[in-house]
Amino acid sequence: MTEARITVNGKETSISPAAPHTTVLDFLRERGLTGTKEGCAEGECGACSVLVARPGVNKPTDWVAVNACLVPAAALDGQEVITSEGLATVGDPGTPPALHPVQQEMAVRGGSQCGYCTPGFVCSMAAEYYRPDRCAHADPTDGAEAHDGTEVHVDAEAHVDAEHGPNGFDLHALSGNLCRCTGYRPIRDAAYAVGEPTDEDPLARRREQSPPAAVATEYARDDSTFLRRSTLAETLRVLRERPDAVVVAGSTDYGVEVNIRSRRESCVVAIDRLPELRELRVESDHIEIGAALTLTEIERRLDGQVPLLAELFPQFASRLIRNGATLGGNLGTGSPIGDSPPVLLALEASLVLADADGEREVPLADYFTGYRQSVRRPGELIRAVRIPLPLSRVAAFHKIAKRRFDDISSVAVAFALDIEDGTVRRARIGLGGVAATPIRALATEAALEGRPWTAETVEAAARVLRGEGTPMDDHRASSLYRSAMLGQSLRKLHAQTTEAVSS
Repeated sequence: MTEARITVNGKETSISPAAPHTTVLDFLRERGLTGTKEGCAEGECGACSVLVARPGVNKPTDWVAVNACLVPAAALDGQEVITSEGLATVGDPGTPPALHPVQQEMAVRGGSQCGYCTPGFVCSMAAEYYRPDRCAHADPTDGAEAHDGTEVHVDAEAHVDAEHGPNGFDLHALSGNLCRCTGYRPIRDAAYAVGEPTDEDPLARRREQSPPAAVATEYARDDSTFLRRSTLAETLRVLRERPDAVVVAGSTDYGVEVNIRSRRESCVVAIDRLPELRELRVESDHIEIGAALTLTEIERRLDGQVPLLAELFPQFASRLIRNGATLGGNLGTGSPIGDSPPVLLALEASLVLADADGEREVPLADYFTGYRQSVRRPGELIRAVRIPLPLSRVAAFHKIAKRRFDDISSVAVAFALDIEDGTVRRARIGLGGVAATPIRALATEAALEGRPWTAETVEAAARVLRGEGTPMDDHRASSLYRSAMLGQSLRKLHAQTTEAVSS
């Protein structure tokens, strides 16, 4: 057995005697770091967000904001965490700490009201503050003087893009943080006012060093064990020996079960740091995405190379969730309302499944067998997702939900079409939320292929699409509404693409 230890605000500490299911949130609060708050215990409000040092995309290390309420403390064995208390700079004895730039802007611009959500907002804001390429997107011609003298502009309405500040700040970095006092405008003003990290900033300098390496963990308390092995082969052997084990990566789904439904497992196996599951390769005929790469890592590494995925990512939960969630986890749960399956079905993706005996490749269209059921066998993992190349030129992802962002879909539709000389040569359509599993709209695909991309064809195919699946009534939408939205989605795609196709 190992003694799991985490470096918090620069000081290493053991997580003992915490139970293996204890979250980072509870671990921190038990040690007096009460800036980290519990708001929802589901990863939806961001009051618990903290910074974790992770492998970077543009620098050796990225400071990544995650929901501390979802992640088991044992999962951060050997890792570095910064809380809102750790952002301030401690000065000489007897003098108060110097506020971090994001804390300073939140204070002077009135971004804190009751204060409950403020530490979480500060941590999410700090993660974006330290994003290496943020200032590369700043607008140097549009500025006003910030508190620290930096030229910035804080009137979003006067800026071209209201969701990106002239300082390069992406407002979606705060999409997972909820302010119950509705103080969003001054919070946004603070976000758009922060400047660039200075050379003396210790957290900025920390980005130039490698993040902590993943360590093998075997932490046991009270007949429960949290395991992390160093290699995929070792992990697969554990899963063969422990068929009762629960596999976790970002814990964005499992963490909710622990908090809300008091789920307790005798053995949890972490796969989020396995090198074999964290590769991304672009080959001549396919793209292979490791199942344990977070959605944020995939988004930034692909950088728009797969337009359909690029449309998906901003609509998939919040940045805080995407910083932990994985494609392997979203597919592994088998949920019929997961956002990634419709997109991957439209892309004709396949899954690489691995167990102790070897690997096999399964088309995603053949993977789901029933509600939260699949062909994956006991002891088998999703190692990677493969997307064939070339990609279809016309692609779109339509998510119908009650909120624009950070919501569960009522219906999700993904399109990938090849249209040549005004004729649909090939059509692939993935659907979510209209059956017990994510499905392909095979009848609609047949109704489109070989026919002109005209309003008449689309109207006929839209009627077919309305009849795909077996939509149900629930608290999110009625079956009639879901069917209607399927047809409308195809009409919307035609309206969006007609001008582009004709030109």
